[in-house]
Amino acid sequence: MPHQEEERTFRSYGKEEGEHYAKRRPDYHPSVYKAILNHHTYTGGKLDTLLDVGCGPGSHAVRALAPQFSHAIGIDPGEGMISAAKTLLAAEPILTKTSESIHFEVGSAEQLEKIVPSNSVDLLTASHAAHWFDMPVFWKSAANVLRSGGSVAIWASGEIRINPNIPAGRAIQQTIDGFWDRYFKEFIVPGNEMIKHSYADLLLPWTLPEPIEDFEKDTFFRREWSPNESFFDVENSEVDLDRWEKMMGTGTPVTRWREAHPEDAGTERDPLRKCRREMEKLLHEAGVEKGKETVKGYTKGVLLMVKRK
Repeated sequence: MPHQEEERTFRSYGKEEGEHYAKRRPDYHPSVYKAILNHHTYTGGKLDTLLDVGCGPGSHAVRALAPQFSHAIGIDPGEGMISAAKTLLAAEPILTKTSESIHFEVGSAEQLEKIVPSNSVDLLTASHAAHWFDMPVFWKSAANVLRSGGSVAIWASGEIRINPNIPAGRAIQQTIDGFWDRYFKEFIVPGNEMIKHSYADLLLPWTLPEPIEDFEKDTFFRREWSPNESFFDVENSEVDLDRWEKMMGTGTPVTRWREAHPEDAGTERDPLRKCRREMEKLLHEAGVEKGKETVKGYTKGVLLMVKRK
């Protein structure tokens, strides 16, 4: 993957971690997938071959979009993630519109030619993954495998924030911020900062040090989801604190902290668990009964779409 210190940027998950990720990470709202398909087809994109890059355990983008395509492929550099994706697919089959199964394979964003032939892909997707790519190499590889008129769709969410209108909402967010700064800030890497700022600094084909001329700049599409819109399918819905803790535990800064403190991970000494206990206390003080502690959250999201000439 990237040229920078790999242990400080991209992180590969094992199979068990991948399966936990699939269960705990929320899927994107249908409006995200609708926006992708609408722009792709409106600009002349075909619905033959889908390639999902950085697919993780294959629980979201490739599963949501595969039924619209004749062929669907998911790749990830982590063998554990691909193993988890195949396990999930066997348990919950998803077929393309030609009744094919999704094909999962270990592969990187910078060497797409090893997975698919040149000029064979109609839609290339990367959900919450492009901030780990070596973008100059990725764009060159994408240009090689995309058909003329094919699209690249890249999207990610920002940080999850607590709705201030729930009981003790503002105090809960302050508590989360405090724990984040105290325990997890040192495990934040450039990729995490990039999604926090809605991919404003993500390199595009025409902003590279050596621009790639194979993509259309004039049809570039960017859409942002505001906090009033749902980017995930659980936004603006109540979730209990067990679900909240599991979702937050999929973040890479939390994962890295737990790797550095394996004896405390998942125990009452885990900062995420400590934060949850403080949240419970604040909710109780605000009048919420024990056993009924829930929160509502929101996030911003961004979608970038680039067209192959």
